[in-house]
Amino acid sequence: MRPPTHILVVNGIKVRRPVFVLAAPHSGSDLLARALKRSPGFHVTMGRASVAHVVYAFARRPSITRRGMGATRVLRDALAESWQIVPGACRECPAPCREAGGVTEAGPCATPGTVSRFGDASPDLIYSAPVLLQAFPDARFVQLIRDGRDVTADMLADPATLAWFKPAMLSDETEFPNPFLGVNSGAHGDRWKAMPTAGKCALRWRSAVRLSATLRQELPREQLLTLRYEDLVTAPADAVEGLSAFLSTRISKVALYGRKVPRVGVWRTRLRGTDAELVEKVAREELNRLGYR
Repeated sequence: MRPPTHILVVNGIKVRRPVFVLAAPHSGSDLLARALKRSPGFHVTMGRASVAHVVYAFARRPSITRRGMGATRVLRDALAESWQIVPGACRECPAPCREAGGVTEAGPCATPGTVSRFGDASPDLIYSAPVLLQAFPDARFVQLIRDGRDVTADMLADPATLAWFKPAMLSDETEFPNPFLGVNSGAHGDRWKAMPTAGKCALRWRSAVRLSATLRQELPREQLLTLRYEDLVTAPADAVEGLSAFLSTRISKVALYGRKVPRVGVWRTRLRGTDAELVEKVAREELNRLGYR
């Protein structure tokens, strides 16, 4: 049974039906956040330190999320801090968030009197989805799915993502199963450490899309919308129309045009033959299920 609804108030604004963007790394959450941030009435954050610390703690130690309401309060408080609209707030935002909001100075990127909806699109937020639902029972979730081979190609070019794949990340204190790394058992630890980086990327993608599939089974349709990255970049008007209907508000289409974004099918030229074969071997079932043949 869900806990009683907690009414969170930020800058005198009641937080109702907040929007959370869930995705595997490099699956387009930043692109979708840009559209939301530039839509009337929205205040959307992504990667603020107060939220990132909690999200990665939950991702690496899943048992924390099962410790009653404590985890719920911690994440709710972190988001409340992140959503504060005060002078200079944007100084603490990472570059992708500042760019998405069109911020060139200290901010803030939103005006309290114009905000009616809050949201967050922090990286790896998907691992906190159950806690978010406890914290905000009326939340709306938008999850993005992208071809795992393209995801792997972009992950391999991202030093911040690759930092999670160092052997030290799998230590004696690591909990299993570990969706964040995509490792189901401690018995697989040595195999994971010896695996080429492309395989580790594929495991992270595979685990994330499995979590997405679980959410599709557990959440009602009025609370969860699944979009494909490929649709977002090749037919943005149609994707935004569906998103606007889901959120019952107008979402900006303009924010999705005129940007240089990763193309569809980049893996064909950027993944070496052996890496492509490994990714398809590790993630074959999910690639086929999602239609990425």
